[in-house]
Amino acid sequence: MSYTALYRKFRPDTFLDVKGQEHIVTTLKNQLRANRIGHAYLFTGTRGTGKTTVAKIFARTVNCEKPTEDGPCGECRICRAIAANASMNVIEIDAASNNGVDNIREIVDEVSYSPPEGKYKVYIIDEVHMLSIGAFNALLKTLEEPPSYVIFILATTEVHKLPITILSRCQRYDFKRISIDTIADRMQELVRAENVQVEEKALRYIAKTADGSMRDALSLLDQCIAFHLGKELTYEKVLDVLGAVDTEVFSNLLRNILDREVLGCVKLLEEIVMQGRELTQFVTDFTWYLRNLMLVQASDRLEEVIDMSADNLKRLKEEADMAEKERIIRFIRIFSELSGQIRYAMQKRILVEVALIKLCKPEMEVEQDALLDRVRQVEEKLESGVVAVAGRTVTSGEAASEGNGSGALPKQKPELPKAIPEDVRQIVSKWPAIVGNAENPMKFYLKNARLSLGGDNRLLVVLEDGVASDYFTRHPENQTRLEAMLSDFAGKEIGVNIQTVREQQEFQENYVDISQVIRMDIEEEEE
Repeated sequence: MSYTALYRKFRPDTFLDVKGQEHIVTTLKNQLRANRIGHAYLFTGTRGTGKTTVAKIFARTVNCEKPTEDGPCGECRICRAIAANASMNVIEIDAASNNGVDNIREIVDEVSYSPPEGKYKVYIIDEVHMLSIGAFNALLKTLEEPPSYVIFILATTEVHKLPITILSRCQRYDFKRISIDTIADRMQELVRAENVQVEEKALRYIAKTADGSMRDALSLLDQCIAFHLGKELTYEKVLDVLGAVDTEVFSNLLRNILDREVLGCVKLLEEIVMQGRELTQFVTDFTWYLRNLMLVQASDRLEEVIDMSADNLKRLKEEADMAEKERIIRFIRIFSELSGQIRYAMQKRILVEVALIKLCKPEMEVEQDALLDRVRQVEEKLESGVVAVAGRTVTSGEAASEGNGSGALPKQKPELPKAIPEDVRQIVSKWPAIVGNAENPMKFYLKNARLSLGGDNRLLVVLEDGVASDYFTRHPENQTRLEAMLSDFAGKEIGVNIQTVREQQEFQENYVDISQVIRMDIEEEEE
């Protein structure tokens, strides 16, 4: 006999077996008890939450010869026929592959015939959002006024794609994601029935990975049992099968990120890859770990919300005190963006490495939360007594001594260059004429440029921050064109550095205006 998957073998046969959808089950049972059965139902919700299962139980109950409080009896002739898919009373249609007008017209034609046995003909249309506009229009009239013996049950995961005309003709039932506790308890019942030894921690991890879907959870459990057939299924074995990472690894990774240790992060990722872990799952789980960290920061009493052992929760609370809430939110943003990119990426590892470097180095980003992290980074350096002075790193004590005992860093005036290369001198003295021959918009942007001497005696062109500086800094080809124009004028290769200042006062404080120096030299020669 062929093997039957767990989610098929243990599919609920009565309302009593349906887990996590008590609000829907109670309403339907009340309707059946009062004989207030509707003609059209819409079951909507995420995958694997029981929409089709409940539809089948309801279809069997309305036709059952001896219905009980919890649904069909399962023993009568009609119940057995429906269970064996041999009854003409329950018609299941997959709208994904039968979505045309002709398919719906066949249903409309069949509706006029009463059921050969039982009370109702029940049409279960799965993935109904896949129907074409023409098919919806063909269904409208029948859906609004079907014969008394016809019930339509429409099921969909994307209710927003349904026309409002369809929605207004149905009783809508929203199936919720099933909780981790409910899924884990259900799996515990099934493994006992199957006589399989599984750690509770392993079941809870599978339940969390299923993301509210009972069917996904049972499929994952099936996969794990098959991989370690005949052996106890432990938490570590589940991690191996699903390509997942232990929580302790996430803790170590987070601490490396908080210490801005790029090398440590990359080494941890290398270990994860070498262990054969699935990077897409890793990104999802680490995002979940960061979410738990954010919740711990928000409240002290979240043990019931966060599914984690006491030891891991204690470690998480320690880490909550090590990072600001805004910083964790930035981490979540980066990894949430990554989870959308990595699923179909060819180079998953590189994407993860880039994301980890972004977490360690906020200067790579321009978003507001990254800027706050950069400010925080500077504050940490100041608190630890390390500051930068004139291109070198000194302690705050050294900085204070250099500040004439006042504790303030001295404001050093820019020094005059000892010698200006002849080719640079020639360009500076003829700068207005050179700029006048340039083409717009370069001519316009260079009009207010200030000139100084950069490293390696290169010409330094200083521009105010804004459109003018962006023209050169964001488009390197424009700087290349400027260098070519100056080289043609001087008859030799001229190197140019572009620098940006917020205002002219900043130029005067930090740079030497060599056009003024050259003008002074010319005046002295004339005297």
